[in-house]
Amino acid sequence: MGKSKTKNQKKSRANAIHLAQEDFGTVPHSFVFHRGQIGKNVSQLIVDMRRVMEPYTAESLKVRKKNVLKDFAAVAGPLGVTHFLIFTKTENSVNLRLARLPRGPTLHFKVSQYSLIKDVVSSLKRHRMHDQQFTHHPLLVLNNFGMPGMHVKLMATMFQNMFPSINVHKVSLNAIKRCVMINYNPETQLIDFRHYSLKVVPVGMSKGIKKLLQEKFPNMSKFEDISELLMKGANLSESEAELDGDHNTTELPQVYAGRGNMKAQQSAVRLIEIGPRMTLQLIKIDEGMCEGNVLYHAIIEKTEAEIQEMLARKQKKLKLKAERKLNQERNVAVKKEQRDENKKRSLEGIKKKLPPKAGEEGDSDAEDPGKEDDQAAADHSEDDEVEYYRQAVGQEPDEDMFPASKRKKGPGKSPHPFKKRKHSSERGGRMDRGPSRDRTPGKRGDRPGMKDRKFGVKKERTMGPKFKVQKGKPRPGFKRKPQSNAKPNASRGFKQKRGKGRQ
Repeated sequence: MGKSKTKNQKKSRANAIHLAQEDFGTVPHSFVFHRGQIGKNVSQLIVDMRRVMEPYTAESLKVRKKNVLKDFAAVAGPLGVTHFLIFTKTENSVNLRLARLPRGPTLHFKVSQYSLIKDVVSSLKRHRMHDQQFTHHPLLVLNNFGMPGMHVKLMATMFQNMFPSINVHKVSLNAIKRCVMINYNPETQLIDFRHYSLKVVPVGMSKGIKKLLQEKFPNMSKFEDISELLMKGANLSESEAELDGDHNTTELPQVYAGRGNMKAQQSAVRLIEIGPRMTLQLIKIDEGMCEGNVLYHAIIEKTEAEIQEMLARKQKKLKLKAERKLNQERNVAVKKEQRDENKKRSLEGIKKKLPPKAGEEGDSDAEDPGKEDDQAAADHSEDDEVEYYRQAVGQEPDEDMFPASKRKKGPGKSPHPFKKRKHSSERGGRMDRGPSRDRTPGKRGDRPGMKDRKFGVKKERTMGPKFKVQKGKPRPGFKRKPQSNAKPNASRGFKQKRGKGRQ
């Protein structure tokens, strides 16, 4: 079993984690993404730029078509993102916007030329790139950014703030594995972007000894003595026989990773390009986050009067926008008051229409002024109907014909008359229904009585004008079935039900 960690080890580890989190929160972070339609090569360029900005960038950032710039800005605040690298593509060129969050400025570049990592690596005989190089941020080197001009100083400041700062007195040389070099050409006003891998090798020794110090031991099967390898340096390739000089030789202040790289010893620093590479041209600088006043433009130049006129026009637009917003808020408040008032009125009307509840305080015997008018109107309509009947028929109506006129309408009752009753034929009516039927049993006029009816006898129907059915004769074309198996109750027309029956 392994030994458990002591109290001091746990405390030191927790302190180291806390310091690492603080350092991680203070360094700049970036998002590299695109806007609009881009091609396959630009998509790969975005992936390569994320590789350059590691480890303080979103390596697997997913971008959807419906996402807008505000979505990225809203997410950037909680995550501590400070810079946006936005790639776009038009019919003529590929563009890069470098924005500082949250209030700008924004630098617009035109990507004149670019090469991907795979293109750079394929052009080298021996490339040097592994995952351990991307665990630390690269070293930034700026060249020719001391030229006069506001836009040059602004570009230098923007590039410096994209990468974490380095304290030369406390930095560990083993943490520096990569280098980003940005060069400004004042004549062409183009910016060269390069990405290199660092390699440190000892100097002041023969090529054969350097071969022995390498991790891969050389092949000495053709040598008779080791002195031949040390003196002649045979079997070395052109890349291994690279010449080092004063341009890349320095004295190491610390022990560097690799054989022979000791402190206070002379070593050569070699740069191996790993890509991508870009050639940029500054187009303009915006004051805000992809918006605001134009601080610099490489193509369009304006006089001071034109700038003042543009600013005045912008202030006028902002003033009109503020007035419209204030007017809109005022209209919203007025509409809300009207809506509340209408709602209050409707609730009061509903309460008036509802009957009073049981146990509710109030004068139940109070008269409703509206009920008297309704009752008077109903009485007047009934009198008109009675008078119309007298003029049309010439006699007085029955008492049951207009019961609503006789009925006393009390409070709370409906003014509408009850449903009319059916009148007997003995009383006078509006129409003559003929003589009344005799409803005594056995006497029903011309109709036969119940005793005279015969059950089981079907009515004879005619089959049309061609056939006439006579009694006792079957229809032509039909044969009667013999009734040999007829049941005893079949003559009377009853059908015996199956299943349960009376025993």
